[in-house]
Amino acid sequence: MNTGMSTKTKVIIIVISIIVLLALIGGGVYWYIFILNADQNTPEEVFSQYVSYINEQNYEAMYNLLSDSTKERVEKQTYLDRNKNIYEGIDAENVTISNLSYEKSSKILSYDMSLVTSAGEINFHNTASFDRQDDNKYYLNWYSNLIFPELKDDYKVRVSTTQGTRGRILARDGTVLAISAEDGTRQYPYGETTSHLLGYVRGISQEELDANQNKGYNTTSVIGKTGLEQVYEDRLRPGTGTEIYIVDSSENKIKTIAETEPTDGEDITTTIDIRLQDKIYKQLDGDNGLSVAINPKTGEVLALVSTPTYNSNDFISGFTTEEWDSLNSDANNPMLVRFQNTYVPGSSFKPITAAIGLTTGKMSATEDYGSSGLRWQNNSTWGNYYVTTLQTYSAPANLRNALVYSDNIYFAKSALKIGSTTFAEQLLKIGFDTDIPFDLGMETSQFAENNQFASEIQLADTGYGQGQVLVNPLHMACMYSAFVNDGNMIKPYIEYKENVTPEYWVENAFSKEAADTVREDMIQTIEDPNGTGHAAKIDGMTLAGKTGTAEIKTSQNDDTGTELGWFNAFKVSDDPNDQLLIVNMIEDVKDRGGSHYLLPKVKAMFE
Repeated sequence: MNTGMSTKTKVIIIVISIIVLLALIGGGVYWYIFILNADQNTPEEVFSQYVSYINEQNYEAMYNLLSDSTKERVEKQTYLDRNKNIYEGIDAENVTISNLSYEKSSKILSYDMSLVTSAGEINFHNTASFDRQDDNKYYLNWYSNLIFPELKDDYKVRVSTTQGTRGRILARDGTVLAISAEDGTRQYPYGETTSHLLGYVRGISQEELDANQNKGYNTTSVIGKTGLEQVYEDRLRPGTGTEIYIVDSSENKIKTIAETEPTDGEDITTTIDIRLQDKIYKQLDGDNGLSVAINPKTGEVLALVSTPTYNSNDFISGFTTEEWDSLNSDANNPMLVRFQNTYVPGSSFKPITAAIGLTTGKMSATEDYGSSGLRWQNNSTWGNYYVTTLQTYSAPANLRNALVYSDNIYFAKSALKIGSTTFAEQLLKIGFDTDIPFDLGMETSQFAENNQFASEIQLADTGYGQGQVLVNPLHMACMYSAFVNDGNMIKPYIEYKENVTPEYWVENAFSKEAADTVREDMIQTIEDPNGTGHAAKIDGMTLAGKTGTAEIKTSQNDDTGTELGWFNAFKVSDDPNDQLLIVNMIEDVKDRGGSHYLLPKVKAMFE
């Protein structure tokens, strides 16, 4: 039996094997060629990546996605500059694409694009074409119309802005204090009278531009630099109207792409009584001083004056170099806003010491401390240091007479009776070392380093407003307001409000009994012929007040130091519409009568 495979069968098997092998080899070659020539990306992926680079402002990376034909046609720097200038010029952000559809036969990708600009959101439909290059990747064919469909290579994108009108600042009766003319120039009708109060506007600095990003400012914007112009900047400033449009090579407008209308700033009505502001300014003009006037019942700030001053209008019209140098080198410091600072209060602080002593029960209004002459020290540990006073009196050394005669020794003794711990606690309670709740920034009042009295002498000196005590004049006005509010300290405000319910900064700052007692004694400071404030007495008007002469010197024996003169006074009236409290300070009153130099000036303010 022949069991071997026939020759014919072997041949057939070999042939079949060869055919199978050739088929396998051919298929492998085919698949190898197919994989080698397969697409390495898609147009959708390329364009999505391109848009992400727009958002990143990565123009180099955008350029790397362009086709070779585009790079031959468009010089690289031209491409980079055009995209950068347009996208950044219109503040483009949040660029997104949707509804992508690629037609392979035409190599066209259609899409919808949306972007946010300085003129609002822009939406449009557009198309893009792609080249598939030797590396089997798709690359973008770029033309200017990829930025906007209507944009040709020789067209340009323009941005124009239009400012609304800056809001006005008004006095309580509607009188205009600051206004922008039709050509946009800021004007201050009352000039020097209101300059420190209102401040001024000027061109925005780069630092301010950086700090106010995304608020609509640009390099041509003006901004409030000081005063109420700065405080209410966000409300006063106008909104910018912006138009983004395309022009041809001859600057003819082809199409407006996006546009927003300008808006006017908000008007701010203040509590300022411009007639009183003007009256006070005229009394202080020629001196280095300040005045703060409030309605002590409501907290309305009626006047804020600092002298010498400047004219806000000069900052609008501009200075010569000589004028600017003169303003800044003036020894009287007309740029200093004095009512924002703190000062040694001297005897004007004595009513505060008295109110604290009575409130805490540490002193009695009727107790007679006895005569101490013109100088006094508590004990021998004080060494050569003495508290001095200007005059003696034969009447009992009680609270009323101490206020009438402005007895430094009485209030030094009172401070020691109150004690360092209680005095510090009460001063902190009534707003020392605390920000004043007021729109205009005010320096914080202080009484001692770290709020602790370093010595018995410092405590005693604080009782009559010396030592280390420094008081802001608006804070002083608020403390004095407690004498007409049953011991409550009013909260000050400067933006006018209709039918407002008064708010207290500190409730029960003093007891009602203490406030009433001190108020009655302050009336005698003016009514009593021996009172230090008697020269300010006005027939038919009841005033309460306190003078103060603060010494600014390096030691007790320093004869070269200067003096600050204070006179704080308020009307005593049951009529809620007849209320006025004015705090006044003038520098360098030494050899000019001390605080008495202020009396006729303050009298004229109330008359």
